[in-house]
Amino acid sequence: MDTGTHVLMGVALGSLASLDPAIAHDPLLSHAVLIGALAGSQAPDIDTIFKLRNNAKYIRNHRGITHSIPAVVLWPLLIVSVMAAIYPKTDWLRVWLWTFVAVALHVFVDIFNSYGTQALRPFTKKWIALGVIHTFDPVIFGLHLVGVGGLFLGAHPGYTFLVVYVLIAAYYGLRFRQQANIKRLVRASIAGVTEIITVPTWRPREWHLAISTCDEFYVARVKRGELIILDRFQKRALPDHPVMNAAKRDENIAAFLSFSPVYRWEMNEYDDYYEVRFTDLRYRSKGYYPFVAVVQLDRDLNIVSSYTGWIFSEGKLRKKLELAPNG
Repeated sequence: MDTGTHVLMGVALGSLASLDPAIAHDPLLSHAVLIGALAGSQAPDIDTIFKLRNNAKYIRNHRGITHSIPAVVLWPLLIVSVMAAIYPKTDWLRVWLWTFVAVALHVFVDIFNSYGTQALRPFTKKWIALGVIHTFDPVIFGLHLVGVGGLFLGAHPGYTFLVVYVLIAAYYGLRFRQQANIKRLVRASIAGVTEIITVPTWRPREWHLAISTCDEFYVARVKRGELIILDRFQKRALPDHPVMNAAKRDENIAAFLSFSPVYRWEMNEYDDYYEVRFTDLRYRSKGYYPFVAVVQLDRDLNIVSSYTGWIFSEGKLRKKLELAPNG
């Protein structure tokens, strides 16, 4: 989810904690629980710091180890240890419990969008992405805001957010039902479907799709129950070719391939260099595929320039490559 929604989830959990009489009647403990829940709701996304290095590091690490099983255990211990050094003595077991719930909920809700997480590390590095909720979902965000508004109006914080989370749970059920209907529609419309990747949009009745058959990729959209095919590509296996093999050793290309489950590739030869491009087919905006990885190599197959990330025009991509020599 987006940062704003995670913050509101921290507020929600701090409010739900008031259903525990021991917390409700102890202002200091209640305050500590709220701080722990807020910190826990943000902690896994500390990996955004990798953006300061480069996009390749960010793609490889965002929602990776910081969202793993060991991290879910360690984040609450670290947060509570820091808080214990600042706060007077209180019921740290309860603070740890709600901080743990905040961290676990952060990781849990992140698996429902198309980006996903590596939540089962260290057992597997597979990306878990259920594709039913957009990264920013206005319904979920709005229900949290309604809950916060209720607090300002004097509503009981625990019962207020208990109702909010019952409604959100029902909404998740509705989204899974929508996804199932979309998949049935796709299988009825396209023969030989082997995989359907759903990419929700912030519009509740519009979804983007990346569809695989044995021989082709389809890029499609479902809007108000209607399936619209936008693009169709022949599947091509990566060739055992010197240029492609050299390209795959580039940090940006390797990061892209470790993350993207469905893509097309191009390998072009120019007068004094080669260019290899990978395009993620899950994301399409106004006829353009913005998530790419590109590498340029000289005639001796040395990497001259490379880039991976979100880019929304060919002109901007060329400028990125000019500013990113040697990867």
